[in-house]
Amino acid sequence: MRITRALSLALLTLGLAAGPAAADSSPSASPTDDAKAPTTAGTSFRTATEVEQGVTATANASAGDYLYWSFPADAEQRPTVKATVKLPDTHASQSWQIDVYDGLRRRQACQYGAQTRTAAQGSPSVELACTLRTVRAWTEPWDDAPLPGTYYVRLTAVGLKTADLGLPVSAEIRVESKDIGGAAAVDGSLSEALVPGIGITAKDEADASDSDGSAKSPKSAVLSSIEPDGGWSSNWWSDRWVWTAVGGMLAALAGIGGYALTRGHGRPRNLPPGA
Repeated sequence: MRITRALSLALLTLGLAAGPAAADSSPSASPTDDAKAPTTAGTSFRTATEVEQGVTATANASAGDYLYWSFPADAEQRPTVKATVKLPDTHASQSWQIDVYDGLRRRQACQYGAQTRTAAQGSPSVELACTLRTVRAWTEPWDDAPLPGTYYVRLTAVGLKTADLGLPVSAEIRVESKDIGGAAAVDGSLSEALVPGIGITAKDEADASDSDGSAKSPKSAVLSSIEPDGGWSSNWWSDRWVWTAVGGMLAALAGIGGYALTRGHGRPRNLPPGA
């Protein structure tokens, strides 16, 4: 009976721990805030328009323009970028492409999604999507895995015909992430997220004091002002520790139960003297 009660308690503990972990794997759903929705797009990495996750950004442009946006992505998130381009009533066949770059401006491959699509002649719109790999808190320098920081989205038409150059178009993008949780945790983290200007700012902060102890203002500022809700994680905690603790408890209970079943009942009482 004691073994049964112990195993029941262990299963109950496992169920309670599995609840938060399952909740962490659900997509993050933050309502769109119209006041924060950008209505323009940048024309380069430096002028990329910042957009928060869960907010739909729009822009009016001309066919042939390069449109840039930037958004923050933290460790253990799997971002999905969706774009819709509304085309004029009359146009030839057009191919549109969406590319995503990380904070080091390395082009990140799409895990799945229609990254490039062709709109047939006269089509009213074209939709694209790109789901990145899960962002890792740390990785080897030679690896091109996604890392926490600012990500850039570039939307443009490829192989555009001369007759369609300059035609008015309108575009909208939206970025949402799925929280993968401890399944994507790694033993390590970046000292700073890959945000534009963070290296220069960190150096300025280290030199922010004169020899007499007076404070100096930094010479430069971080070029990106957006970050995930709650700030950048960059810490050692993840729900992987919960599963590790639960696994250790189950292993201990299994050892106790096995010992209780195999230890026997000691010396038999009906043995004759001297046996």
